[in-house]
Amino acid sequence: MSRLEEWTAEATPIDFVDKESWPILAETLPPPIAAFARACGFDGKVGAHLLAPGPDGAPAVVLFGVEAAGARHRDPFLPGKLATSLPPGLYRLREGVSDSYSAALAFLLGGYSFSRYVAPKKERPRLCAPQDADRARIERVAAALCFGRDLVNTPANDLGPEALAEAALALAVRHGAEARVIAGDALLSENFPLVHAVGRAAAQAPRLVDISFGPEEAMKVTLVGKGVCFDSGGLDIKPSSAMLLMKKDMGGAATALALADILMGSSARLRLRVLLPIVENAISADAMRPGDIYPSRKGLSVEIGNTDAEGRLILADALALAAEEDPDLLLDFATLTGAARVALGPELPAFYTGDDSLALEIETYGRKLGDPVWRLPLWEPYDSQLDGKASNIVNVSSSGHAGSITAALFLRRFVTKPEKWAHFDLFAWTPFAKPGRPEGGEIQTARLLAELIEERAARWSVKT
Repeated sequence: MSRLEEWTAEATPIDFVDKESWPILAETLPPPIAAFARACGFDGKVGAHLLAPGPDGAPAVVLFGVEAAGARHRDPFLPGKLATSLPPGLYRLREGVSDSYSAALAFLLGGYSFSRYVAPKKERPRLCAPQDADRARIERVAAALCFGRDLVNTPANDLGPEALAEAALALAVRHGAEARVIAGDALLSENFPLVHAVGRAAAQAPRLVDISFGPEEAMKVTLVGKGVCFDSGGLDIKPSSAMLLMKKDMGGAATALALADILMGSSARLRLRVLLPIVENAISADAMRPGDIYPSRKGLSVEIGNTDAEGRLILADALALAAEEDPDLLLDFATLTGAARVALGPELPAFYTGDDSLALEIETYGRKLGDPVWRLPLWEPYDSQLDGKASNIVNVSSSGHAGSITAALFLRRFVTKPEKWAHFDLFAWTPFAKPGRPEGGEIQTARLLAELIEERAARWSVKT
């Protein structure tokens, strides 16, 4: 569900209340509804809702408990709970809701279900477009995030390298963008040896998708997304329990595509490039081995310390390509390390950048939009742990500690201007359903970065 209905006064209104305001609001309600609410024990508890009937028994109003205005932690997705708890029907947010944009977006995202293989179990409630919010943007953002969720949720038997590349190309066609694909041994002739090395063992050939959109003289933004459609770990094979969610190892590519979908559908004037190295990390006679040494696009020789650290290898070639164009902003997305999840959990993506002002900007937009991130350091003393003895660099550190940090330091070796670069270590999955976030694939950081990039592009246009 990613569309809103036309506003009508006939829709059932939804009132947001909190424990502090509830006694005051109760006095303004028709006495029968107030009495019904008291009889049901409704008191504005966060997340609680009450569908109160009118004199004819039809729904008259929905009361929904939210956090108080001064609450330290407010969940912008909380209204998404209504998308699964209300009965079918047409609803509207009462005029005066403090953030109708976020509430409507949360409602649409809360109504998402992955229905490729199983039809939805029941009809969902519908919401009118708020009169004081940008309907087109709400629907565009919701549709992009649901598109990304669909990609992450689709298993590898139906979303291998070919299908993921096709999805990217279809997005490019929809927005009138230019796109090309480099696949199989052509990766070697065009100097992407690490992408080829990681993906050559799979039944479907590795590939790199390159999408360009917008005027060449505009602000240049490049998005790089890790597209490992399934990660067995390679010869350093994962245990079965660690393989269960590896269909989501292309979550970085899904995030880049969802963000690109939002940006290409906006009025932002920018030169957008999307680079997706796409592979399956499989096992066969042609699989890369621990101890192998490969060249990279940047010219650095890379030793394979562990075949399960493959994401950083394919990103390295893509980042080197991106850096050749010297973009004004270079962002990469990857479900890269378990270490980031151990440190921050599934809801809080780690990010790295070589610029403090960019970091502050990212954090500010994250807090503003309820799209949380947490900066981790590019800790210089750990960088030497990646130095190779028979190669320039090894793909895993010699200590085994600080895995997310050393992975980011590895990527930095392939970026020419770290002050224009940020790396996001994502989980791309909601392990337990929450309001607005059903269990399954999730697109993190795209909302905050869309606004950040759009506002940067606006400032750039004024400046130039």
